[in-house]
Amino acid sequence: MSLDRQSKLAVTLGDPAGIGPEVILKALADPAAALMVTVFGSRMILQQTYDRLRSIDRATTAANPATLNIIDIEPDSKWGSIVPGVGNAASGAASFEYMEKAIARTLAGEFCAIVTGPISKTCWQAAGYNYPGQTELLAERSKSQRFGMLFAATSPHSGWTLVTLLATTHIPLRQVPEALTPELLSEKLELLIECLREDFGIEKPKIAISGLNPHSGENGKLGNEEQDWMIPWLKAQRDRFPQVQLDGPIPPDTMWVKPAKVWYGLASLAHDGYLAMYHDQGLIPVKLMAFDKAVNTTIGLPFVRTSPDHGTAFDIVGQGIADASSMTAALQLAAQLASRRAAVKIGLQNSPTIT
Repeated sequence: MSLDRQSKLAVTLGDPAGIGPEVILKALADPAAALMVTVFGSRMILQQTYDRLRSIDRATTAANPATLNIIDIEPDSKWGSIVPGVGNAASGAASFEYMEKAIARTLAGEFCAIVTGPISKTCWQAAGYNYPGQTELLAERSKSQRFGMLFAATSPHSGWTLVTLLATTHIPLRQVPEALTPELLSEKLELLIECLREDFGIEKPKIAISGLNPHSGENGKLGNEEQDWMIPWLKAQRDRFPQVQLDGPIPPDTMWVKPAKVWYGLASLAHDGYLAMYHDQGLIPVKLMAFDKAVNTTIGLPFVRTSPDHGTAFDIVGQGIADASSMTAALQLAAQLASRRAAVKIGLQNSPTIT
């Protein structure tokens, strides 16, 4: 893995009882990558994970914690016991502390990006931290009012990059119609356009926007949201962004056919970005196509944040079988986005003042 040498990435261990320690050690086996990274977590837990991996298979490719830059945050006795494979209040408290330290030092300018290991929301709540996820904590601590959960994955078959933004995230399905408003969709669309332009270099993007209901409501027969406000809203956005191709509301069951063909090299044209209305509508197709390649990135923050697109997988901890592909992809994307943002910033600073 090749990372830009000017990148300084903070990597949080995630839930120490999950597979975060394992996938991080595997992803940092490349010494060049390890040089760019500082891990926020427990050196002891990383060492125990490394020793366990070596005992399972001496040929396992993993970084020795002794060679890594680590901000050592040892378990606090008041948290309770951290047991590999068993998520609890103690592991939740630890993973929250890793995040708090990484965010504070990134906001202080020490790092240009945070790559977060997987956490358990249930364990956070058990530890007394009532956040829907890491995204919301990052936004709160950085005082970001506009933010979004975006997933990016580059196809190994065609080289095409799938970019998907969720309009709503971790809320019950029955709350989605109430949460979706023209104001919310306008905010998410703005974020997606900015991201495609600034992070991916696409000046005139083509964006597909899904409907909410089956068949996008089928003229009101299967739901009224599309007819009542989504179609008029979309017309207004086309007038607002004349250089952006906005297609929709596309029936959710067919919107993913073309990107799937492009992903597998069976077609050559697809949209540059996809805006899905709710969590599973966007993530089921992403995970079907790119489960081990997709990266979760929070857009709208003052720094880059990426994360692997999988959870803690408590059930396979200690077996040495966790796949580090998504963590590797998260590190690579964080470095790429941070380098691009730095280059854009330098370009803006060097450009003549317009009066």
